[in-house]
Amino acid sequence: MDWPRIRESLRHHARRPVVLTGLYAGLWCLLWLDARVGFMLAPLIQAAGFLTAIPVCYYWLRRWRNGPAVVYRAVQSACYFPVWQLAAHLPLLVSAYELAALISLAGTIGAFFLGLGWAVWWIDRETKRATPPATPQRIWDPRQLVAWYFGRTSRKLRQSLFTLVTYSCLFGLVFLILTRLTGCGIYESPIGGGEEKQIRQIVRIQKVINKKYVINPYSSILFNPPPIDDVKLEVLEVTEHLYKIGQGKGEGAGFSTGTTRGKVRFIRLKYDGGDWSQDMDRGSDLNLLTEYGVRLGHPVNDRPEPMEIGRLKSFPARKSPPMVYMTGQQNIHVSDAEINILRTYLLDHHGMLFGDNGGSSGWEGQFVSMMRKVLPKVEPISVYLDHPIHRVPYLLPRLPIVAPHGRSNALGWVVDGRLVVYYHPGDIGDAWADGHSGVPQEIWESCYQLGTNVIYYAHAEYNKWLDATAK
Repeated sequence: MDWPRIRESLRHHARRPVVLTGLYAGLWCLLWLDARVGFMLAPLIQAAGFLTAIPVCYYWLRRWRNGPAVVYRAVQSACYFPVWQLAAHLPLLVSAYELAALISLAGTIGAFFLGLGWAVWWIDRETKRATPPATPQRIWDPRQLVAWYFGRTSRKLRQSLFTLVTYSCLFGLVFLILTRLTGCGIYESPIGGGEEKQIRQIVRIQKVINKKYVINPYSSILFNPPPIDDVKLEVLEVTEHLYKIGQGKGEGAGFSTGTTRGKVRFIRLKYDGGDWSQDMDRGSDLNLLTEYGVRLGHPVNDRPEPMEIGRLKSFPARKSPPMVYMTGQQNIHVSDAEINILRTYLLDHHGMLFGDNGGSSGWEGQFVSMMRKVLPKVEPISVYLDHPIHRVPYLLPRLPIVAPHGRSNALGWVVDGRLVVYYHPGDIGDAWADGHSGVPQEIWESCYQLGTNVIYYAHAEYNKWLDATAK
């Protein structure tokens, strides 16, 4: 292979477009980092950014289509990564998170074998180019078949196995670093203020009179007189936003320690062993987030955020999410490191965990078992209807249950008078989803009200803590 000619051809062809390609590569890295750790850009903007990969890839593929085969293969391999990310991101535009996760996993497997093919090609080329040593000595270079650790027989097979193991370890290390990449996330609530008041429910009684003819009974005209006027009472229940719902002093509804760019966000925790994404593809999280914004007037994010437990440690103590959500119906597998991260988040960062049983009597046992590790000195208690979380901003006459999975009451873990964990036993996420899973309006409306209460409680308690600990 004529490598000098290839290098000269590369310099000739890449002279002009290399700058634009470099700019795109920088943009792609920023978009990938934002999708991985930032969640600052809207999904449509991210999709448009990833879509720019198509013309860039098309240009280079067409430019090198008739060039050296190895260069054309390298261009194809380089184009794989932005196209893969584009394919994994497009389903997020329609909240198809499980499909996005499946494409991401398939792309990772494809990237592994793509890199393995290049590793095998490189080691084979180097082996053929290597010059055997003139004098007998112990050789360490894996590119030479006479390396001492390949033995005296089946050297090519052992070299291939060595390449596979080495590459797999390096790929696994890079994958671990990238998947554990958390960045420096911050969470800011919307600025404002208000009162911790119930949203007032006004009951109006309307008197409706059906007009009738009044007939003289002594008249000579005979016909059947109608009954006396019917009077009906219609009870109209009207919800009015009579109060600016928030916490602290400030203009507009919000929180006194918030910021002008702050928004209420909905973060769902990922975990191993179960279906952590239950109902997410059906718009569950986004629907609740939207309802919360409409009902309380607080700015909200335009999408939910699935997040690994490990990423909670990237948030500073005073810029952490006030609440995270966890659901499912299968198994809950969390590592010791994740247990410690949850404990730090709940106690030191003043966060709150909202657990929702998605459809299994066994999930409650696993959730309670996990909490015994997270908060070993705290016993769960029943959260009755007189607790503020059930009264502000909506007064709930009963705990809404979509599908009972054992108990009929909520559980809570309380630390220093604050509810740090709230567990709902009845699959409330089903009622938030598109179509409300067929439950009556009374149930799904109560579920929206409870979800609003939980989000508001977590943010109000977090705001009080920020106020009390401000320097």
